[in-house]
Amino acid sequence: MLRYTSSLNGKLGSRLAARGPGSSQRWHGSVSSEAAAAAEPDMPLSQTPVLRSLTRTGTPLRMLILGAPGAGKGTQSARIRQAFDVAAISSGDVLRRNIAEQTAAGRQAAAAVASGRLVSDDVIVELIRSELDRIPGNWLLDGFPRNQAQAQALDAMLAAAGQPLNAVVNLQVPEAVILQRVVERYVHVASGRVYNLTYNPPKVAGRDDVTGEPLEHRPDDNPDAFRCRLAQYHELTEPLLDYYAQRGVLTSFSGDTSDAIFPQFYDFLDRRFV
Repeated sequence: MLRYTSSLNGKLGSRLAARGPGSSQRWHGSVSSEAAAAAEPDMPLSQTPVLRSLTRTGTPLRMLILGAPGAGKGTQSARIRQAFDVAAISSGDVLRRNIAEQTAAGRQAAAAVASGRLVSDDVIVELIRSELDRIPGNWLLDGFPRNQAQAQALDAMLAAAGQPLNAVVNLQVPEAVILQRVVERYVHVASGRVYNLTYNPPKVAGRDDVTGEPLEHRPDDNPDAFRCRLAQYHELTEPLLDYYAQRGVLTSFSGDTSDAIFPQFYDFLDRRFV
């Protein structure tokens, strides 16, 4: 298992400088690249970021992001997509969309949810497979697998498609820091944009920066609920670190903030992309 603790490297700084005045703001907060572009409609074409898509080996990036709830997986995913041509797949988003669109797998998932049952691993794997079938290039997956049985099912599906995982990234953030994040976290549900009252507050209190729509504070974003989710993570998901370490694909990044972790993540990908 590799472990990174580096700070912002010169390559990232030089790339930001090359994009012109004001471009560094694209690397802060959790707003997606699409939202950032919408917020800056008059950006000259010369300042539009050129996404890096080719890996040095020629094999597309197939990556998982792991970490405790509140570790910043969504934030890192959004920042990565502002520099690299990588499709991001959130298992939760995929599940909700298929239920809304009433696909075959979505109807099975909806039936399970309506009856109070967990959505089966087979259904989730099928949803992920359908999503990956539409992506010819690089991708990263967030939110699945959550346990070893799911990891094995995912590996079998990817092996059958001839597309095994080639990177698993684990975000290590102190639990006390995550708890503070979770308590102060507000979400724009429609877009998934996340705000924090301390380090990434909305421009207008309680309102999304892009749409102006109300933000929501999740009912389970409180200390007691978080500790329960964290206990589940330690029991079910944390063992995946050993599972992927044994396969030689695990890398861990450590830090108290997303700004501390992202340069490590960028450096890791910078070494893989042309």
